[in-house]
Amino acid sequence: MKTSDFHYDLPPELIAQAPLPERSASRLLHVPPGDVPFADLHVRDLPSLLQPGDLLVFNDTRVIPARLFGMKATGGRVEILIERLLPGNEARVQLGVSKSPQPGSRIALDAGGEAEVLGREDSFWRLRFHVGQALEGWLQHAGRMPLPPYIQREPGADDVERYQTVFAREIGAVAAPTAGLHFDEPLLDALRARGVHFGHVTLHVGAGTFQPVRVDDVHQHRMHSEWINVGAELVQQVRQARAAGGRVIAVGTTVVRALESALVDGELLPFAGDTSIFIFPGYRIRSIDALMTNFHLPESTLLMLVSAFAGKQRMFAAYEHAVRQRYRFFSYGDAMLLWPEDAGV
Repeated sequence: MKTSDFHYDLPPELIAQAPLPERSASRLLHVPPGDVPFADLHVRDLPSLLQPGDLLVFNDTRVIPARLFGMKATGGRVEILIERLLPGNEARVQLGVSKSPQPGSRIALDAGGEAEVLGREDSFWRLRFHVGQALEGWLQHAGRMPLPPYIQREPGADDVERYQTVFAREIGAVAAPTAGLHFDEPLLDALRARGVHFGHVTLHVGAGTFQPVRVDDVHQHRMHSEWINVGAELVQQVRQARAAGGRVIAVGTTVVRALESALVDGELLPFAGDTSIFIFPGYRIRSIDALMTNFHLPESTLLMLVSAFAGKQRMFAAYEHAVRQRYRFFSYGDAMLLWPEDAGV
C-alpha cells in the first residue's frame, strides 16, 4: 500500500481560512454504509441522525497558545512551536531557525524571558523556559494560537475562542480536535433532548499531526507519539451504552486513536500514557460504531484512518462528492458523519 494511493486533487479555494460565524452552521456530509446515497446536511441536523441512548465521545483537550518568537545571541530569528509541555518549565518544541542552536545557548523571547537550549531529540528540541512563572500560565498571555500551516493568515482575536472546543478543559494540545469545533451549546442541548449521552477522552494533539508522510510505503511510516487518557468513567459509559443497545460515536479521529489504543483483547480499559498507533486500511476499528470528522489532507495518516473505517473506495467517492459540492476543507471546514461498510444505521 502506497502513500500516493491516498492522493486527491483539492482546489485551493476550498481550504477554509476562517470559521463560520456559527459553529453548528457548517455543512455535514452523511456517508451511510453500502450504496446508500450521500446526504448533504448541516451539523445542526446531527440529532436527527442519532438515537436515544447513543454515546458521543469528545476529546476535551485544550489548545495552548504554543507559538513563540525570539532571537539567538547571534541575532538570528527563531520561531518556536511547543509540541509538549514537560515538568520543570521545560518543553519539547519544533524550532524554525536558519542555523541550529548549540546546547546551552539561550533564545531571548519577544514576549520576555529566555529559553535555554538543552538539546535535540529526533526532530524536536528540548528547551527550559526562564519566564518568572509556570510556563503553562505564562503562555496564556505570551503565546500565539498555533493555526495550521494551510491557513494563510495570522491568528486574530477570534481564533483564541474559535480554535477551541466549547468543552475544552485539559490543557496540552497544540492543535484543535477539529471535529469538536462544530459543537455549540444549542446543538449540545438538542442532542441532550434527543437522549444522546456525552463522554470525554483526552488526546493532546501534537505538532506531529501536521507532518507529512515522507515514505511511499505506508508500512514504513513512523507515527508520532501523543499523550492520551481514557478514564474509568468513560469506559463505564461505553459499557452501559452498548449494554442498552446504544451506539458509540467518536467526534474526531483523535477519539478513535485514543479508544483504539485503550483496547486490550477487544475490551476497552482505562489507560493513560503515550500512543503512536497508526491506523490504515487493513486495520479493523472495533471501538466505535460511527465517526464524525472533518475532511483531511491528501496522503495524510488521518485520511488513511477514515479509509480504514469506512472503506477506501467509499471514502474517496465521498471526497469527490464534497469537492463537487464545494464543501469547505480542513480545520475550519465542514464535517462528515461516517459509518463502517457493514453497519446498519
